[in-house]
Amino acid sequence: MGTTKTFQELGVSEEIIRALSKQGVSAPTRVQEEAIPPLLAWKDVIAKAPTGTGKTFAFGIPMIEHIDPKSDDLQALILAPTRELALQICDELNGLLAYYKDIRVTVIYGGTGMQAQINQLQKRPHIVVATPGRLMDHYNRRNLRLDKIKTVILDEADRMLDMGFFDDVTKILNKIKNRVNLGLFSATISQEVMTVSWMYQRDEVEITVAPTLESKPDIDQYSITVPRLEKEEAMLRILRSGAFERVIVFCNTKVMCQRLSDDLRRAGIQADCLHGDIRQATRERTMAAFRKGKLPVLIATDVASRGIDVDDVDGVINYDVPDENEYYIHRIGRTGRARKKGISFTLIGSFPEKAKLDEIAKFCGMTIHPMIFDEYGCLVPAPEEEKRTPPKRF
Repeated sequence: MGTTKTFQELGVSEEIIRALSKQGVSAPTRVQEEAIPPLLAWKDVIAKAPTGTGKTFAFGIPMIEHIDPKSDDLQALILAPTRELALQICDELNGLLAYYKDIRVTVIYGGTGMQAQINQLQKRPHIVVATPGRLMDHYNRRNLRLDKIKTVILDEADRMLDMGFFDDVTKILNKIKNRVNLGLFSATISQEVMTVSWMYQRDEVEITVAPTLESKPDIDQYSITVPRLEKEEAMLRILRSGAFERVIVFCNTKVMCQRLSDDLRRAGIQADCLHGDIRQATRERTMAAFRKGKLPVLIATDVASRGIDVDDVDGVINYDVPDENEYYIHRIGRTGRARKKGISFTLIGSFPEKAKLDEIAKFCGMTIHPMIFDEYGCLVPAPEEEKRTPPKRF
């Protein structure tokens, strides 16, 4: 279904439309078209939409339209799972506020000093973007009040609740007594997201946006079948080919992440890893090095990767086939951004992994080209018979 409405028809103010056109945005995406009207009407919304479909504007525009700049109260709250996502949302909101001079937004997150954030909160922001743990810290120290908040948005709700923030999120929602509406935006609707919706939403508007060609990045996708114990060697060949300046490698477990990182460094490749057991300050240093191009290889788990927002990742290597279909889309979506072409390799070391990848390809409606290494160590298309699933042996 193509977009049928303009931002004017959705009831968006002239100031926002000017800010959007300044950024080259002329027409709403599907999630914006479906989410803006109910949120403007103060309704609860639960939206399932893939990354890269314009979710921040979908909830940011109605939120800004509802702010009363004459009041000094904190009126809206956006919760995000990671520091990086919180910063990104704050930047996008500030872009929308280009022609509003008196609406104040601030961002608060963990892993950094409190004082600078306290100073920002003393300026009486109208909108706060926060990670749940740090928001609770500030609330407990009475650095901000939640009683005048009318709109709450949980962005990447599935990841936030996956990462163990369920208790913090429910505590925060319980403290916002005068809330008028709640928006849940998520790439997948997990059991926890359903629970939060059931507990806190009333007559919610449900929105589902399937991945479309427009939101699909331009990525060449390959699978490489190698014996399980030769996966690391295959990955080293790809990394040493010299074709990629910046690569993200995905593993399913923290242990694998750490092991690969250590092995790659021993092999003389500059690599570092991101996973849940790594301290926030170390994570930030690693991310900064990766963003600045000083770290060519980043190894991550799915949960840790949520905050990675780097536009020019040359390639993605799935060392492990992901456990969830949606994870595959998130992973490869790290490359092929900003209208650049991307490339992804998935290493298959067993028949169950091949079956899982076939299921993912079918689910995503994507073509993943099977490749093998030839006798010279070069990647070539797999012969036709290798592409067909072998007959079952009884």
